[in-house]
Amino acid sequence: MKDDKECIGHTIKIIGSKWTILLLQELCHGTKRFGQLEKALAGISPRTLSLRLKQLEKYHIIHKRIFEEVPLHVEYSLTAKGASLRDIIDDMRAWGEKTK
Repeated sequence: MKDDKECIGHTIKIIGSKWTILLLQELCHGTKRFGQLEKALAGISPRTLSLRLKQLEKYHIIHKRIFEEVPLHVEYSLTAKGASLRDIIDDMRAWGEKTK
C-alpha cells in the first residue's frame, strides 16, 4: 500500500492545478463543448483551458468526443473515474459554504 503523502501528492498532481476543480465541477453538470466551458469559467484563457482538458484526458478523468462534421465540434464529459470525484467536489463546495 502506498503511503498517505504519496497518494495525496498524486491526487494534487492531477486535480490541484488552477481551474481544474472548477472545470470538473462544470462537467459534473453534463457534457460541454469547449466554448461552453470557456464561458462558464470566466477568466480562464483558451490556452489554459486546453492544457487542463488535455491533462484530464491523459489521466482518463474526462472523455473527448470529436464529431466529424462541418463545422467540426468537440464535446467533453466525465469518465467513470472522473465521476468518482463528484463527492470530493461536493465536499469542497459544502466546506466553502460553511466557512464563508
